[in-house]
Amino acid sequence: MASNKRDEYYTCFEKHYHCYSLSHVAKPQHEPGDKIIMPQSAFDRLAHTEVGYPMMFELCNLSSGKTTHCGVVEFTADEGFIYLPNWMMDNMKLQEYELVRVTNVSLAKATYMKLQPHTKGFLDELSNPRAVLEAILRKFSCLTTGDTIMIMHNESKYYIDVLETKPSNAVSITETDCEVDFAPPLDYKEPDEKLVKRKVPFPSQVEEQSKQQPQAVKEEANNKFKAFTGKGKLLGFK
Repeated sequence: MASNKRDEYYTCFEKHYHCYSLSHVAKPQHEPGDKIIMPQSAFDRLAHTEVGYPMMFELCNLSSGKTTHCGVVEFTADEGFIYLPNWMMDNMKLQEYELVRVTNVSLAKATYMKLQPHTKGFLDELSNPRAVLEAILRKFSCLTTGDTIMIMHNESKYYIDVLETKPSNAVSITETDCEVDFAPPLDYKEPDEKLVKRKVPFPSQVEEQSKQQPQAVKEEANNKFKAFTGKGKLLGFK
């Protein structure tokens, strides 16, 4: 008696798809975050595969070997295709129509991440960068060490490098509390040391300079990068 394919279960999902960016298919609402659009046939196969929820996948650029991880938001793509956020296409160094291998994965929950904004604007323009980051990363399923992600806030785009994740190089950030550290922005520069001409002060000036020195030291310290110093803060992605 022939077996019913609908009753078959699989231990792994692995398929090759051609990729298009979301801008190519007019789906800009899914640009924020790390979720892709897959075809209906993928859903049918995944329904008969031992997968965890929410579903997470490893994407591999077959031309370069570059990998990342993502979630899925819809199963409405044309057969044989997947649609990715534009920033993810850039991060993966993918061109339209290139082949991508998609494999379902199970990732450990993140306990720690170290991030590096590309510009000081992320710190200067946002009144509470941590709160903004916590809210926006809820649109992400996972993070991968070595990736450059894009977050959007008030129509502005901010790019952030993922320098480190624990307990592994790819982690789930769904339903978890995670310690987050920030490295100085890529465009940050230490203030130039000012050359001060040494003068021999009159006795009356010595006392005045000694009073001013603590304030000068304080101002110099304030000029140095100190956003998010100390132990990383705990963020919740729930």
